[in-house]
Amino acid sequence: MIRWSKGLAAGTAGLVLIVLLGIVAPWIWGDDATRLTGAAREGASAAQWLGTDALGRDVLARTLVATRLTLLMTAAATAVAGVLGVLLGTAVWVAGRRVREAGLRLIDVMVSYPAVILALVVAAILGAGRVAAVIGIGIAWTPAFARLTANLAASVAGRDFVATARLLGVPPHKLLTRHLLPNIAEPLLVLLSVAFAGTLTALSGLSFIGLGVQPPSYDWGALLNTGLEALYTNPAEALGPAVAITLTGVLAGFIGDGLAAGLDPRGAAAVRAARRRTKTAKPTPPPADALLVVDDLRVSLPDGTDLVAGVSFHVRPGEIVGVVGESGSGKSLTAMAVAQLLPDGLDVQAATLRLDDLDLLADAEPRRLATEIGVVYQDPSASFNPALRLGGQLTEVLRRHRGVGKAEARKRATDALDSVRVTRPAARLRQHPHELSGGMRQRAMIASALLTGPRLLVADEPTTALDVTVQAEVLALLREINERDGTAMLFISHDIGVIGTLCHRVLVMYGGRIVEELTAADLSAGRARHPYTRALLAATPRLDAADGEPLATIPGRPPAPDARPAGCPFAGRCTEELPDCATTPPPVAVFGADHRAACHALTTAASRGGDR
Repeated sequence: MIRWSKGLAAGTAGLVLIVLLGIVAPWIWGDDATRLTGAAREGASAAQWLGTDALGRDVLARTLVATRLTLLMTAAATAVAGVLGVLLGTAVWVAGRRVREAGLRLIDVMVSYPAVILALVVAAILGAGRVAAVIGIGIAWTPAFARLTANLAASVAGRDFVATARLLGVPPHKLLTRHLLPNIAEPLLVLLSVAFAGTLTALSGLSFIGLGVQPPSYDWGALLNTGLEALYTNPAEALGPAVAITLTGVLAGFIGDGLAAGLDPRGAAAVRAARRRTKTAKPTPPPADALLVVDDLRVSLPDGTDLVAGVSFHVRPGEIVGVVGESGSGKSLTAMAVAQLLPDGLDVQAATLRLDDLDLLADAEPRRLATEIGVVYQDPSASFNPALRLGGQLTEVLRRHRGVGKAEARKRATDALDSVRVTRPAARLRQHPHELSGGMRQRAMIASALLTGPRLLVADEPTTALDVTVQAEVLALLREINERDGTAMLFISHDIGVIGTLCHRVLVMYGGRIVEELTAADLSAGRARHPYTRALLAATPRLDAADGEPLATIPGRPPAPDARPAGCPFAGRCTEELPDCATTPPPVAVFGADHRAACHALTTAASRGGDR
């Protein structure tokens, strides 16, 4: 639904009047515009408000009659530019990587040429005339639309809901019309209004220099040309078409700005090269009943830099495994590698990466991926397509991959929302995401992830963007789902307190590696062994802390992926650093069936009979 602003109303009303004028003017003033009289170059008078031209024709009548042809040509040129530009700009983002790179370079080349030069070249090749002018100006404005569309699509193409749509196997044309275009409509509408005014001026300019409309036809540009000859004797002859061009362009701008705000539901409510390999000690083989098995997972940049450097772990059925660490430790990349939702350009390799019998390294069938792995994203406001209502988004996976009918899919979606305690679930399906609170949006995302009955739920920092009260409610909900449905979870968080509260086992990551694995009970009881884990615990605020007791901090910053030491990634920040830490990968010290840590200090202490 469009929200009408004063600018939109004024622009629409004004342009509608001009369009109506263009329709009726040839019928009403057609004879006056073509009648030859002996009163040549007469000034403005009561009979002829803008005077007459060199052949005695009424200038006002000719200006009014020229409205139809001018608007038709402008609309046609704008449509050519808009359609070609948007198709080119979006096609590069729904096609493969090679097509995308070639398309982006083509757009850059097109933009490098001035629009007027492109228009003049096309018009000169096709010859003077209205068709050549429309095609020339349309092609000249195409790069502007293509570049803006490509830039906007790039930002939207990386959003969670587009990644999910790709995982679901949504065809490219639906990805374009359903997920990309609706979310880049606002700036495109603004550009459309600018392009309308710009093509109007450019077309008038071509007619003005004799490359546009040819006699006996005429538009405002042609009239401006003839009026220039009498500029000093009858300036009103040039004033009429000049005012018409300016006024129409301004009104088009009002409409574009108004539609941009009124149609946006959010605004309406306010990269394999040679690579460095580091030896990593592996944990013991996973149990036979493991649901998810990850062995020596590596995620790398095109230059070979490891972002995730040999991660190995498993998740049992019905188990919640937490992954904790500072920003940049590789938690989310590990989770998204499991969910097959990593950005383009990253290289993924592993000895094993499987979910039960589903090989995630192979080209897994989208249907199975979409139904056996559910994903809860970090930011609830980015979890859904803001341009679509919740109903269509929640039911899409059921209808596409489960073959469920529309009515049944909506019923299941309603039940799913109700199961995660979303109030008025049926009404929520008719709402846009922005109409829900942050907590409700996150509940709806959890419901969406659970609709197909996944065996594994990947939750990538699902409580980070929420306040503490709502955070507690979401954690309780996830625990309830795990206990009620037996859903296994891979829970990512930077908050070690949250991890200890919710999870059964904990993986502590730093520098793209797992530095410690332990049970939540050991973590809560203070039996963490690795210096990094203990530092995280010490830096966690406590309610029983003494008044004035300073909060512990971890000195320094995590190293960049290309600057990580060859040995322990925590070297340089560790208070227990040994000479070998920076150069030699740490061995794994085992403290129990589910407790191990990779640390030189721990193995040195063990060899000396110490117990840390």
